[in-house]
Amino acid sequence: MEKLNPVELTQAFSHLIAQIAVGPPGARLAAISGQVAIDASSALVGGADHAAQARQCFTNIRAALAALNASTHDMLQMRIHVVGHRPDLVPLIFAAGHDVFGEDWPVCASTWIGVETLAMPEWLVEIDALVSVGCTGLCPVLRWRRLGRFELGGAL
Repeated sequence: MEKLNPVELTQAFSHLIAQIAVGPPGARLAAISGQVAIDASSALVGGADHAAQARQCFTNIRAALAALNASTHDMLQMRIHVVGHRPDLVPLIFAAGHDVFGEDWPVCASTWIGVETLAMPEWLVEIDALVSVGCTGLCPVLRWRRLGRFELGGAL
């Protein structure tokens, strides 16, 4: 995965996003549908708490990545939809993501979208992602660059 932050674009958020993300040659693109704060038992997690709902959304994204045999390093794009956006929600939602991903925060092309409502009135946060998977051809070379060692199989 190639992530670029051209000097002509702001660097202010480069620890959180990449201005441009390019998948490796031969990779396939997987779209992770919008994840809301519903756990595997179909229960709403977090009630009316944006941060708690975001934590479950990020947990669901992490589970989807695992199902793809991918990691946050394979994410090309992430969109975060927030009902009733206000500036004070930004650090709370990013902190929820850090709780889930830690140092493996998905630095990728990213958009934060404030919305009036989502499909169900109790949903406050929805997160979707595009992921590069199933790499062929140059992937062993790219994997070497990222890991510093040769490793067969799996996503980049």
